[in-house]
Amino acid sequence: MAKLGELERQVMDVLWGAGSETMTVRTVVASFPDHAYTTLLTVLDRLAAKGLVHRTMVGRAYQYAAAATREDYTSSLLHEVLAETTDARAALVRFAETISDEEAAHLRDALDEARTNRP
Repeated sequence: MAKLGELERQVMDVLWGAGSETMTVRTVVASFPDHAYTTLLTVLDRLAAKGLVHRTMVGRAYQYAAAATREDYTSSLLHEVLAETTDARAALVRFAETISDEEAAHLRDALDEARTNRP
């Protein structure tokens, strides 16, 4: 899974915020008054090449949308991190030791929900 640079993450935040709606480069640019149109076009092209953004030609302009939800992207990153370790259990234990009680409760709820929804 492609990791994001700062501007890439900010652009993805805009696309994720749009939900299933597509956006033109001009629409994205409106969220970044301090960045050039060409810079944002390059970022969108790179995100499309990384598979994080779908690009569709509508008329004479491309429309952009996130290829997956923020949650799907985050989940993929977590899987990638766990795949990089030789001891996933130890990594998960260390992680669990560092999270807040509220985060631990969310994790427990997520595990319960995942078990309930398994086929």
